[in-house]
Amino acid sequence: MSNRPTGEPDNIAKPGPILKALRLQKGWRLADVAARTGFPVSTLSNMENGKVGLNYEKIARLSKGMNVDIGVFFAEEAVAGQADAGSGRRSINRGVDGRLIETHAYENRFLATDLLNKRFVPIITEVFARSIEEFGELSQHSGEEFTYVLEGALEVHTKLYAPVRLEAGESIYFDSGTAHGYVAVGEGRCRALTICSGEESQLITLVKQNSGSPRGAKSVAAPVRRAAKHAPIRK
Repeated sequence: MSNRPTGEPDNIAKPGPILKALRLQKGWRLADVAARTGFPVSTLSNMENGKVGLNYEKIARLSKGMNVDIGVFFAEEAVAGQADAGSGRRSINRGVDGRLIETHAYENRFLATDLLNKRFVPIITEVFARSIEEFGELSQHSGEEFTYVLEGALEVHTKLYAPVRLEAGESIYFDSGTAHGYVAVGEGRCRALTICSGEESQLITLVKQNSGSPRGAKSVAAPVRRAAKHAPIRK
């Protein structure tokens, strides 16, 4: 049975239509985006039409391949550009502010999405998966990741280490290029603050044509199969 809350006024992001708007702004075909991101044309078409779910890893892969800030995928509408970050920037989030992305395994609420060119991406995560089998394939993306458990208990699975259980008030910092997954354990809800860094948060003007060479599948991080049950343990 799901622990997902009901009745909350969610501000739900729709990254599929934004992906299409960004592609058209750049004058690209689906094949051009496929060459830069490594996603098949059919998958990209399904993404644009809301037929394929977009989690953080997929959006980070799109933002890197298309040279756009990850935050624009959670904006009310595609942003044509934003001035370079100066001193004194701030973003205030209250209650259920932020942009929501939900998958079968977890829900991510991206905060401070009104700011581009951020050095890190803050996310409130609620984990639904109750086993690593339910979570599915482990995820990986560029940069580093910090997760602080706000409520309940969280089990962190990685490709290189044995699973570790974290209670409320405990945290973990790791290289997010290492395949990883989150599982809720114990009773009740499992919520955490996750902060991600990486190339995907660089600001690139959306209306400027990308003059660089296309990025192939090898230049971006892709999901990998979950680790074997007895993964090697590092001391």
